[in-house]
Amino acid sequence: MRELKLFLGPNHPGMHGNFSVHLYVDGDIVKRARPLPGMLHRGFEKLMERRLWTNNIALIPRICVVEPDINEMVYAMGAEALGNIEVPERAHWIRMIILELARIGIHMMAFGGIGGPTGLYTGPNWAITERDLILDIFEEITGARVYHMYIVVGGVRKDLPKGIEKKIENVLDKLEGRLSEYEDLILRNSTIINRTKDNIVLPEEVARELGVTGIGLRTSSGKAYDIRKVDPYARYDQVEFEVPVANYSDAYTRLETKYKEVKQSIRIIRQVLEKMPKDGPVRAKVSTGSALKWRIPKGQVFSHIESSRGEYGYYIVSDGSRQPYRIAVRGASYPQGLLGIEKYLPGTRLDDVAIWLDTMGVCAPEIDR
Repeated sequence: MRELKLFLGPNHPGMHGNFSVHLYVDGDIVKRARPLPGMLHRGFEKLMERRLWTNNIALIPRICVVEPDINEMVYAMGAEALGNIEVPERAHWIRMIILELARIGIHMMAFGGIGGPTGLYTGPNWAITERDLILDIFEEITGARVYHMYIVVGGVRKDLPKGIEKKIENVLDKLEGRLSEYEDLILRNSTIINRTKDNIVLPEEVARELGVTGIGLRTSSGKAYDIRKVDPYARYDQVEFEVPVANYSDAYTRLETKYKEVKQSIRIIRQVLEKMPKDGPVRAKVSTGSALKWRIPKGQVFSHIESSRGEYGYYIVSDGSRQPYRIAVRGASYPQGLLGIEKYLPGTRLDDVAIWLDTMGVCAPEIDR
């Protein structure tokens, strides 16, 4: 049979973000796959080196649109380490609220989003509704729904608005009350089970070869490698939570693990609301005079956190000037989103390609940076 070239582009319901894949198929089997980043390229890393330390706070959330806060956190952690800046206690806890709400939001998008490539459109419609409630909280705390620019060097931009704790609890209660319905709709749905069970299997040796972390590594190896546990930041060492693991990483298991992680994030936020200081400063003073003249001492650092897709890090070099000398981003989905597509997508059925992309977790700007 003649080989055909197909274009799986950014508008496909199974494609995440401004990204595409050229598929060379024989019948409905993928023979070759070539990822095509470049539709978004803004040269994030080089732009950061041309901007002031302060200016970068507005740029970095765009490196992952659906989970922007992780960039703010690793950038702030890196600059704070270089500048020997001590973050106020209350700010650590507020940062955890932001990061875990963001994790719930993107996991719900992915969990419900499996309905896109499988034809179960109730899933994404429900999940987007729940995510919208979280965006309402973000808007009230930060003034913005998607790009928050809230976690800054030295803490957070401003304190929590009065009464937001109760609103967060209400959203968590509402979401938790609906989880059993999501379980029935998605995890017990024969359409989803038939399309994802024993499909798109990620062996441990492949995960390690590619450098996959996060859910991909945890479900293929059975090991709870999570930066929040192995190298705690903020105050993750002061809350109790489990890291879901498995020993068989098919598409269904990865989907189920995202569902389990939503429950753990809810558990973390509830502890944060209970344990965090009720008042106090939320931002350390990092300079005197104009922020435009702020300098970070010479040095280099690698800061990392656990994103919804795995280990997310910034390597930052400062030469003591008002701009970073070098910043390199370790995007969590780079291994599976670029290397994995080219090497391991061949052999997949055409109608399973979108499931591969969905459950492996790909955020296009992390590749196209």
